[in-house]
Amino acid sequence: MNRTIIVALGALSSIAASRAGAQSQFQTNGEQFVEAVRKDDSPKALQLLREHPTLVNARDPKGDTALLIATRRGDREWTGTLLHSGADVDAAGRDGDTPLIAASRIGFEDAIGWLTRLGAKIDASNKLGETALIIAVQARNARVVRALLEAGADPDKSDHAGYSARDYAKRDTRTRQMSELIEAKKPKK
Repeated sequence: MNRTIIVALGALSSIAASRAGAQSQFQTNGEQFVEAVRKDDSPKALQLLREHPTLVNARDPKGDTALLIATRRGDREWTGTLLHSGADVDAAGRDGDTPLIAASRIGFEDAIGWLTRLGAKIDASNKLGETALIIAVQARNARVVRALLEAGADPDKSDHAGYSARDYAKRDTRTRQMSELIEAKKPKK
C-alpha cells in the first residue's frame, strides 16, 4: 500500500476512535444523569446538567427520560427543573407514555398545567393508543379531566381498542361526573 494511504487510514481510524470514545462518554454521562434524577441525587444530577446541558433529554437503557421519571413519581422540584432546562415535553418512554400521560396517570396537576402551557401534544397516545384524557377518565380524576378538556383534549380520539374518553365515561356507571364533563364538550363534526 502507498504510504500516503496508510497514513490517511491511520488518521481516519484515530478520528473514528475519538468520536466513538466521545459518544461512549456522552452515553455514560446521560445514563449517570438519568440515574441521578431517578435516585434524587440532586448534587450529581445538577453537576452533570451544568457540565452537559444536552443531557436534559438523555435516556436510560430502558428508553425513559429524566423528565418522564420525575413526572411518574410526582416530583415537583425535578419536573420543574427539567422543564426549565428545556426537556422535551413530548419525549415518550418505553411504553409510549409521554410526560403528560404520566402526569395524568397519577393526577399530577401541576405538571399537567406546566406541560400544556409549554406546548405538550395534548392528544398524544401511548403504545395502547391511550391519551392523557382517556387515562384520566379511567382513573375517575375529574380535576385532571377538566384541565385536559380546557387545554383542548379531544374526547373523541379512540385508543387501539376503539374506545374514546367519551366512550369510557359513558361505560363507567360508578361515577356520572366523568360523563357530564365529557358530554359538555361537544363532538367534532
